[in-house]
Amino acid sequence: MKHYDYLVVGAGLFGAVFSHEAVSRGRSCLVIDKRDHIAGNIFTKNVDGINVHVYGAHIFHTSDKRIWEYVNRFAEFNNYVNSPIAAYHDETYNLPFNMNTFSRMWNIRTPEEAEKIIESQRNEYIAGMKKERGLSDDEEFVPANLEEQAISLAGRDIYEKLIKEYTEKQWGRPCTELPAFIIKRLPFRFIYDNNYFNDRYQGIPVGGYTGIVEKLLEGADVRTGENYFDVMNSAGTCHEGVLSDGERFTFSKLLFTGQIDEFYGYKFGPLQYRSVRFETEKLDTDNFQGNAVVNYTSKDVPWTRIIEHKHFEFGKQPVTIISREYSSEWEPGAEPYYPVNDEKNNALYEKYRNLSESDKDVMFGGRLGLYKYYDMDKDIMAALDLVAKELA
Repeated sequence: MKHYDYLVVGAGLFGAVFSHEAVSRGRSCLVIDKRDHIAGNIFTKNVDGINVHVYGAHIFHTSDKRIWEYVNRFAEFNNYVNSPIAAYHDETYNLPFNMNTFSRMWNIRTPEEAEKIIESQRNEYIAGMKKERGLSDDEEFVPANLEEQAISLAGRDIYEKLIKEYTEKQWGRPCTELPAFIIKRLPFRFIYDNNYFNDRYQGIPVGGYTGIVEKLLEGADVRTGENYFDVMNSAGTCHEGVLSDGERFTFSKLLFTGQIDEFYGYKFGPLQYRSVRFETEKLDTDNFQGNAVVNYTSKDVPWTRIIEHKHFEFGKQPVTIISREYSSEWEPGAEPYYPVNDEKNNALYEKYRNLSESDKDVMFGGRLGLYKYYDMDKDIMAALDLVAKELA
């Protein structure tokens, strides 16, 4: 029976980085994943020469030079810059909110004009809400929901066309029923700049993300199509598992990157997530929408955005592949994507985290294990922090 220093559950980015660092330090790792492939949600699949982001668009960006240099050890990155478009009925706008957006919306040219319009709409709305609530001019207006927060930050025009209906599609409920903290701030750029990110480094790995994870997992034993709970239930004892082919193994410690609430049998109840459904289609045209990412901000279109994958790597193929994204409520059995980090769920997570403190041979990682949304650079950083703590 083979023994491993670590059983890593989840062959996504967090688990792969930890495994790579453990193996490089002479530790043995078995990495399992319930899906039939590695790389988790950054999995890319080559179809007709186009690297399809199977679980939605992933654009790597960071301001951390150490993380940029780290990931470049495993792939060459192109110079793709994320510059999404918003489609509202028959109108199109550049994102993020910048002078191109404002010029299109109000037929203006200068930053001064844009700032005056936004400030005027904000002040008019806040004054109206203060009057409605019986507040004096000196009293502070505190937004009670996302709609009030967004309009008080951006004014009504931007809210109505680019925020309201898109957000309601994402969350499946009216903005008046969503908490204000979801939008803590709305960054405005009073320059003509469509680069969505402010980070120093940005790009897409040439050939897709799967190759990065393949390299990270070199030296580890990897088994896909293996559900952790089936593996452990088949053994019936701690620190021992049985793979689907009957192979038995033992391990010293566990890194679990799945749902922490599921790991503990939903002891305190399930945490909430948002899920995403994809409809991917091959089209007999070389260019469907002229941009990698187009958000659909009106409610008359059921999807939230369309991804045209070839544009991530400046493809010249005679065909194209698009994915329509639909946001939905998560239910047990569906794929969880985004933790709902409101007060109620964060308090529930703390119960699970406190419970995990007693499991000295179990570590949790990733967005599901730590119940926190991570950009890819932050996911790598969190994995390296765990490495420093565990393998120092």
